[in-house]
Amino acid sequence: MRHDREHKSVAAYLCGYISHMPARLDFLQSMTGLILALFIAAHLLFEASIIISKDAMYAVTRLFEGYYFFGESYPGIISFLAAAIFLLFILHAMLAIRKFPSSYRQYQLFMSHMQHIEHGDTRLWFYQAITGFMMFFLGSVHLYIMMTQSSDIGPYASADRIYSDWMWPLYLLLLICVILHAAIGLYRLALKWGIFEGARPKQRRKLLRKLMFITLFVYLGISLMSLGTYMVIGYQHSDRAGERFILSNEQPAEVQP
Repeated sequence: MRHDREHKSVAAYLCGYISHMPARLDFLQSMTGLILALFIAAHLLFEASIIISKDAMYAVTRLFEGYYFFGESYPGIISFLAAAIFLLFILHAMLAIRKFPSSYRQYQLFMSHMQHIEHGDTRLWFYQAITGFMMFFLGSVHLYIMMTQSSDIGPYASADRIYSDWMWPLYLLLLICVILHAAIGLYRLALKWGIFEGARPKQRRKLLRKLMFITLFVYLGISLMSLGTYMVIGYQHSDRAGERFILSNEQPAEVQP
């Protein structure tokens, strides 16, 4: 009994010196990652409207510019949203970098650990770390452009930027990185917070991995189709680069001779 009382008193004493900050930072990292992943999922689907038609993509652009609410387009709304996402993006990156190897020695130990154990989820974490590092540069360029050139979004303006301004290599790399990072991140979040816990955990984990790969390939396929469509439009429009798009039902009627 005395030993138990002493053990509890020592545990209570040590708890007073244990910092809860790492757990709070980890929770904040999870929440910012979840918000960004959901934003990316929605953003890529909205961008895919170009696959339907140029009119559909322009209608989505007008929606986010507030045209259907205020009767006039305000590109500054997109600049504000891009700035908010940029700040969230930077915060998430600062929180995530805490878990990166801080020295070459730590990196060697991690690589040795990953190669010898051959644990699938450890390898996924490595892929997520690499894509996250690349996104810090690629994503920053994209978000800065959206903040400073929010009035240059549309079927022709976006296609011209991608094709005529040679931004397609950046967007191709960014698409691959962001989809991989988000899909793996959502999978690891579901495991971490026990969303799919229950009977037969191994089977549930296998199911969750299948869902992750299905989501990854579906989004990758849709996004590559979107980028390809922009490339085709940019190629066809290259001799008129800079010209603004006008909806089909708003184009001026031709004057009959």
